[in-house]
Amino acid sequence: MSERPVSYEDVTGTLRERATEALGDEQLRTNLRASAGSWAAGRKRMDEQYPFQEMREKGREIRTRAVAELPQLLDQLEENLTATGGVVYRAADAAAACRYVVELAQREGADLVAKSKSMATEEIKLNEALEEAGLRVVETDLGEWIIQLAGQHPSHIVAPAVHLNREEVADLFEQESGGPVENEREALVAHARQRLREVFATAQIGVSGVNLAVAESGTICVVENEGNGRLVTALPRIHVAVMGMERIVGSWEDAAHILELLPMAAIGDDAAGYVNLITGPRRPDETDGPEQFHLVIVDGGRSALRGGPFEEILNCIRCGACLYACPMWKSVGGQAYGSPYSGPIGAVLTPVLEGPHASSAGQLPHFSSLCGACHEACPVGIPIHDLLVKARGQATEQRPRSERVGMWLWSRLWSNPVAYGIGRRLARAGARVLGRRGWIERLPGPAGAWTSQRDVPTTWPPKPPSS
Repeated sequence: MSERPVSYEDVTGTLRERATEALGDEQLRTNLRASAGSWAAGRKRMDEQYPFQEMREKGREIRTRAVAELPQLLDQLEENLTATGGVVYRAADAAAACRYVVELAQREGADLVAKSKSMATEEIKLNEALEEAGLRVVETDLGEWIIQLAGQHPSHIVAPAVHLNREEVADLFEQESGGPVENEREALVAHARQRLREVFATAQIGVSGVNLAVAESGTICVVENEGNGRLVTALPRIHVAVMGMERIVGSWEDAAHILELLPMAAIGDDAAGYVNLITGPRRPDETDGPEQFHLVIVDGGRSALRGGPFEEILNCIRCGACLYACPMWKSVGGQAYGSPYSGPIGAVLTPVLEGPHASSAGQLPHFSSLCGACHEACPVGIPIHDLLVKARGQATEQRPRSERVGMWLWSRLWSNPVAYGIGRRLARAGARVLGRRGWIERLPGPAGAWTSQRDVPTTWPPKPPSS
């Protein structure tokens, strides 16, 4: 089976079509319910054992302060990391970041790249750029390797293959190896370990993400639960870390708190399996570590968010908790979103980074019930539901003038008490005509889109559909 990555440009169908298809996949929904239920149980345990709300407030303060001081912190990080022998490259956009890594690989004569899990590299499409340049790229995180074999993209920020069950994974491994693989957890892990050993041993370049950078020491933190990240960052001759520019704090005190919050929110546990702290390349008196260390800091539109209505989205620590809490994500999974970041955080982040006109980005903010569960789950208190409303307003500005005028007229009419009262009476009369046994199955005209996936009750509380 090919390890060549599929491009996001290959995602077919509209957001509605992809969501409709996902809703019809009962196995997918079973997998998602199981994973979300497991996360909820772990999160409840953390809430009971720790003062999570107090920790959350401190986390929000730390992240807000870091974003406010971002230019100074980035300068401090670069100065301290360069002093240890590392190389820092600040990329204005995805193209610049990919170009730097590709040129580095070509200059060093590399042909195999081992990667640990990284959402930043998903965002900039680094795998695609390396493959186009003729390099072989292998994901070494178990979940990432699974979806690479499947020709898919991550379904979740932390658990990329959460939408697949053991039987589906075993089938993928059998296709990849050409032999039978037992669909037990231990057997699957053992198979992946055996197949990836050669990659760890022979890759000339290791690529990782960055969970957090500490400006005062020039250190990057890579959090993981499998140990593959430690191998990717230590065994290859060259280590390249790719980091969104906002993933930084000033001090170790701040870093310690965020690193404590992260596993609580992400996996419902009070510690991650591995926390790798990397400060530059291998020293002359050290036997382990890479000869070269390169940190690629990606802007990609982030600096433009500072001081604006979406600044708080930069506080995100990429724990994925808002996905597990979201009723939309739990129904369709991350594949339906068609973007690197799915769930509530992706529904805000994708449009503001790529622009509401890009692909289905303008539709993503509407892919939410605005129930606020994402805000409650967020370990740094980002008001994601409020940002979704702002993103909807931004997306609406891109809609046809006729539609915007219609919405403006509707808003003005319903702002008038008399017009609102008349509208209510007309709606009630229409419901009596269209409703069958207390439910409207199809509305006429443009309103028909609302009933294409749901029925509308004619009374409140609604009568059971079977009555």
